[in-house]
Formats: sequence, C-alpha cells, structure tokens
Amino acid sequence: MTQGELELVGTQDLIDELMRRTTFQGIVVHSEQEAKSPRWVGERIFRVHYNANLDADQVSRLLGVVSEYMERSDA
Repeated sequence: MTQGELELVGTQDLIDELMRRTTFQGIVVHSEQEAKSPRWVGERIFRVHYNANLDADQVSRLLGVVSEYMERSDA
C-alpha cells in the first residue's frame, strides 16, 4: 500500500485492520472525533482499542508504563 492509498483509508478501517491481526500486540489510542485541523482546540474524548492478544489488566499496565515514560521525558 502506498502513502497515497493509505490516506484514503478511514481511521476506523485502519483500527479494525490492526485489531484483526494476530501479530499485533499493542493498543491504539485515538480521538473519538477526526481531527479537522492540526491544532488541538478544546476538549477531546479518546478511545482505547486492543485485541485478544492483551487483556484489560495488561492494557492498563502498559498505559501506566507509557505515562511514566512520558512524565520522565518531559522533566
């Protein structure tokens, strides 16, 4: 798939494809509403997706590790 083809695929279709893949072990966090501009304006609601390769407890721990890493990176 070329970059031009990828631009035509909707966000939900991309997420669905990742969730179907048995080789995908991770999470997808995305804004519930598609971005209409590159700037973040106002409040946003985010969704978290994960497939059967992880359970809710593993996802929670992974998000905690990411959060800690980001806090250390900003310091």
